[in-house]
Amino acid sequence: MPAHPSGEQFDITDGEQRATIVEVGGGVREYAVGGSAVLDPYPLDAICDGAHGAPLIPWPNRVADGRYSFDGADHRLALSEPETLNAIHGLLRWRNWGAIERSADWVVVATRLHPLPSWPFQLDVSIRYSLGDAGLTVETQVTNVGDGTAPFGAGQHPYLSAGGGSIDACTVELRAGTRILTDPSRGLPVGSEPVAGTPFDLRVPRRVGELEIDHAFTELERDREGLAWVRLQRPDGATAELWADGSYPYIQLYTGDTLAPARRRLSLAAEPMTCPANALQSGEGIVRLAPGETHAGRWGVRLR
Repeated sequence: MPAHPSGEQFDITDGEQRATIVEVGGGVREYAVGGSAVLDPYPLDAICDGAHGAPLIPWPNRVADGRYSFDGADHRLALSEPETLNAIHGLLRWRNWGAIERSADWVVVATRLHPLPSWPFQLDVSIRYSLGDAGLTVETQVTNVGDGTAPFGAGQHPYLSAGGGSIDACTVELRAGTRILTDPSRGLPVGSEPVAGTPFDLRVPRRVGELEIDHAFTELERDREGLAWVRLQRPDGATAELWADGSYPYIQLYTGDTLAPARRRLSLAAEPMTCPANALQSGEGIVRLAPGETHAGRWGVRLR
C-alpha cells in the first residue's frame, strides 16, 4: 500500500472530538467535533497546502532574500518562496516527525533540527497535542541542544473552518490594537498602524464580507488568564475560537485569497507567532536561546 503524502497519521479522540496529527511536518491535518470541522482539513491523499496546520519553526512568516545575520555571522537560507525571493515558514514543514509518546486523547511528536550550512544551530522540538474539555490544546517546546546561542522564532498555521461555506458570511473578532503593514508584492513589513478607524478594527465583531486580510496583528488584548482570542462566528451558529498564551505577541490572520481556487476563502488562518515577518533580519521578537535553554508556548482551539 502506498504511503500517505503526509506520512503516518496519529489519531487522537475524546468523546465527539477527533484530531489527526501527521508525520510530515508534525502538524494537525484535521480537527472536528461531532463531524463538524473546527480546523479546515486537507485530504489524506494530498500534500499539505497553504501550510494548513503546520508548525513554523525556527521562524514564522517570511525572511527577505533569505538573508540574516546573527552575532556577527551572515547566513543565507534557501528561497522557499522563489517568486518573491523570500524564505518562508521555517525548516520543518517537510521533515519527518515521530510520535514519542501517545495515548487515546493526546500525542507528543518530536524532531531534531540538525545544523545546516544556512542554519548552523541545533534544536530539539516537541509538540504535545491533547483533546479535552477545552478543545484541542497545542504545547510547543524547543530546546537548544547546540553549543552556541541560537536565534529562534515560532508559529503555527491552523485555519478556522467556516463550517462548509465561505468566510464572507462569517463574523470575525480579534482584539488587537495594531496591524503590521506589508508590501503587497512580497508580504514583508513596511510599518504598522493603529487599527482604530480602519476596516481592520476587529475589536468589535464584524462581518468578513469582501475584506481581504493577510496581516499580523499585535498589542493583543488578553483575558484574566493572559490569553488572546480569535473568534470566527459561522453561519451554522457555531463559533470556532482560537486562543494563544503570552509567548505569542502576534497573531496573523489570512483570508486565503491566494490559495488554489477551490480552497479560497473557505477558512480563516489564525496563526499565533512569537515574532513578525522578517524578524531574523530586523531582530524584532527574536528569542536568543542559550545552550540548554528551552522556549515553550501554548495555544488552542475549540468549537462553541
